[in-house]
Amino acid sequence: MTAEPLEHFLDRHEQLTAPFPASLPLVLRRVHESDLPELQRLDAEVFQEVAYPGFLLRQLYDMYAEHFLVLDDGTGRLRGYVLAGTTALGRDSWILGLGVTHDRRRNGLGRELMTAVLDRLRRAGIEQVRLTVEPTNRAAILLYRSLGFDPEEPDGGLRPDYFGPGMHRRILRLDLTRGR
Repeated sequence: MTAEPLEHFLDRHEQLTAPFPASLPLVLRRVHESDLPELQRLDAEVFQEVAYPGFLLRQLYDMYAEHFLVLDDGTGRLRGYVLAGTTALGRDSWILGLGVTHDRRRNGLGRELMTAVLDRLRRAGIEQVRLTVEPTNRAAILLYRSLGFDPEEPDGGLRPDYFGPGMHRRILRLDLTRGR
């Protein structure tokens, strides 16, 4: 038995069920242009003062829509997203954002989003994926490590002041060619 390509699932709007009995099932799908205002609200909720400005989300959508996935609750609200940016000629990619609303965290949705985008990147021929994470974000680091990401050397991936004074990051890397 072979697995169906993710596009088939996305075309059928795969439903992800979080353990919230009263909530609607979530739909994993590619972002649409009409999602941009709601995506800006979601990003601001999740990332607060370091959220992407609206104009940048627009540009990221224009450049990377193929690897920009959202979780839609069917009521017009997005509950999560993941965005991967790829180089035009290379085989590298960066995860530029992964966020899930506070009320839906700790239910495997971040893993679902990451797994879906990593599958898409593999099929697109991407060989290496990197991301940055706040060094104190233990939950995110554990998620990424469980997906196969390793700290980029030297110094275990720690980059002091990566985004400016006091904004340290840890860089993690995943080799998508392993296990092919």
